[in-house]
Amino acid sequence: MIDLPRSTYNYRSTARALKLGDTELVAIIGDIQDELPCYGYRRVTYELQRRGHLVNDKRVARVMRANGLGIKPRKRYVRTTDSNHDSPI
Repeated sequence: MIDLPRSTYNYRSTARALKLGDTELVAIIGDIQDELPCYGYRRVTYELQRRGHLVNDKRVARVMRANGLGIKPRKRYVRTTDSNHDSPI
């Protein structure tokens, strides 16, 4: 048995999680939104975590708001049927 404390087994090195600067984060979020334009900050956060970046959703929301990286809204459904006509149904 090695003479190490138990906490060593559970220790996670901070070198594993590289800290991203805001400019790097903006570039990565921009890439994600080019691929997936309808993603808001929650989905973008999940995508960042899936790609291996440990980022809080509050930080993602702040960075997106500060840099104008909001969602592109979907087009609304336009009703084209004219039910008010004299033709037979």
